[in-house]
Amino acid sequence: MSETRRRGLVRVLAASAGVLLLAALAGCSPGASPAGPSSGASTAPSPSETGPTGTVTVYAAASLTETFTQLAGEFEVEHPGVSVTLNFGGSPTLAEQIVTGGAPVDVFASASDTTMKTVVDAGLVEWTPATFTRNALVIVTPKGNPAGVTGLEDFADSRLKLAMCDEEVPCGAAAAKIFEQTDIVPRPDTLESDVKAVLTKVRLGEVDAGLVYATDAKAAAAEVDAIEFPEALDAVNNYGIVPLKAAPNPEAAAAFTEFILTARGVEVFEEAGFLSLT
Repeated sequence: MSETRRRGLVRVLAASAGVLLLAALAGCSPGASPAGPSSGASTAPSPSETGPTGTVTVYAAASLTETFTQLAGEFEVEHPGVSVTLNFGGSPTLAEQIVTGGAPVDVFASASDTTMKTVVDAGLVEWTPATFTRNALVIVTPKGNPAGVTGLEDFADSRLKLAMCDEEVPCGAAAAKIFEQTDIVPRPDTLESDVKAVLTKVRLGEVDAGLVYATDAKAAAAEVDAIEFPEALDAVNNYGIVPLKAAPNPEAAAAFTEFILTARGVEVFEEAGFLSLT
């Protein structure tokens, strides 16, 4: 880990400790107004000294599948009394399920500030969501790039079969922003509900190219080729996490959220190809 990243992490964790102490002194008043997503640590209450137990249910963006699965396993080792249940999907779909009162959820991790704001504005959190990592798009093709795709301009070629995320999900919103800025009119053959669905179509050779997150391309490097483009950095998505007000297991929710914000969490996200917060 770079020295710059290490200093940034220390600032995040220091902020977390300070906010948690204030929350404890204030008694974590339920009348506090929810705040929007922000960079830094969540102001969720600290777990008790005896440690959390039971099941913690986490709804997380599809692009977090590999990293959250790994970190959940490590969290369970550190907290043998806790079982983590993970549900991955498109961030807007998960947010809608939370807002409309579906299955009980302890923690929400989204792939964009906009999606997190949906849950915050609904009054379902009491603490400030923490931005814990960032991600950018890349072009992916089937291994060997049989169609000879070279860059964003190819997404305007009607002769190619192309896959993108629907604009309603964060990966699609990022793509729309990029195409608008570059004056390219894309001609996708399919719009998918989450980034993993786009990646699957590319892996299976059903399309010539797709737009996915850099982390998804890295995880599937044995099956796809990735093409980076500089415009991707103009549409970076922030990932936020927060325990929910009605969490069935608030202690485990706080513990899991804090675990994601630790040095180990930062290390896992860096290894997976996520962008630094600093």
